[in-house]
Amino acid sequence: MTPEPLAGALVIGEALTDVLVTPDGSRAARPGGSPANVALGLGRLGRRAWLATRIGDDPLGKEMHARLADSGVRLTGGSVQDGTTSSATARLNGAGSATYEFDIRWDPVPGAVLPTLAGMPGHLHTGSIAAALAPGADLVLAAVREAHGSATISYDPNLRPALLRGPAVERPRIELLVSLSDVVKASEEDLAWLYPDRAPADAAREWATAGPALVVLTLGTAGAHAYWRGGHVAVPGRRVAVVDTVGAGDAFMAGLLSGLMARGLLAAGCGPVRGRHARQALHRATAGPGPAPELASALGLAARVAALTCTREGADPPTLAELRP
Repeated sequence: MTPEPLAGALVIGEALTDVLVTPDGSRAARPGGSPANVALGLGRLGRRAWLATRIGDDPLGKEMHARLADSGVRLTGGSVQDGTTSSATARLNGAGSATYEFDIRWDPVPGAVLPTLAGMPGHLHTGSIAAALAPGADLVLAAVREAHGSATISYDPNLRPALLRGPAVERPRIELLVSLSDVVKASEEDLAWLYPDRAPADAAREWATAGPALVVLTLGTAGAHAYWRGGHVAVPGRRVAVVDTVGAGDAFMAGLLSGLMARGLLAAGCGPVRGRHARQALHRATAGPGPAPELASALGLAARVAALTCTREGADPPTLAELRP
């Protein structure tokens, strides 16, 4: 049987339950996981999104599946397995920032993660724990390699040092994924951990010459900086009443991807021709010293989506209706 084409975006990575712990000790459980948050954000922005993941058949997994489905996100076959759903405890400080503790398994079924050439998506996004944690990380890298010739690719390292083996060990795999990607987003904290002897901005500039057409460095409330081979632009942060910052980076990623897809700078449909055309358009938009209008528009959308996510609890990105004036 020929697989159903994955029109739109295929997101590969972990889906887990965030247990939010506030400074006063109260606890609340919310579905989360960086790649799952990106898929959710894309679905809420009107994009067709598939998620290749590993969730259990327990109540938390069923809640996760229902939440994704409500926003139009479909799971690839094999994403639901026997057993429990992974979790992350997010301890919030008074400013709404979080530190994380993880109870996670990342052993997805190969058939859930590896798209066939017949079922290749227009765009593939991955990152975070799924791209680093054995045994599933090797499957993620294989999927990126397979998709590279026919789909546009984005990557967010979203590093979790508690699960990693140290910068020197992790750096080669991360840099390989960067080189295979068209769009990369990383936080200031990611690059400071990965390159402790370098300024994050310098590392982002170098990544922008290593394969990607666009590298975005997020700076929390200070906004972001976008780099490409010939130039860079600052993306101002938006002033909002912050409830917490959980999922803000993932919301930024979803907004950026959706904005780039809307302008033909990432592939939104199936087929290698669409993938190649979108990649060429993205490189043309990043050919000069200043940002092309369509690129600036996509970055502005990303900042707005992230800011709205910070105004409510947990990873709860906005819908298209909520973005309208």
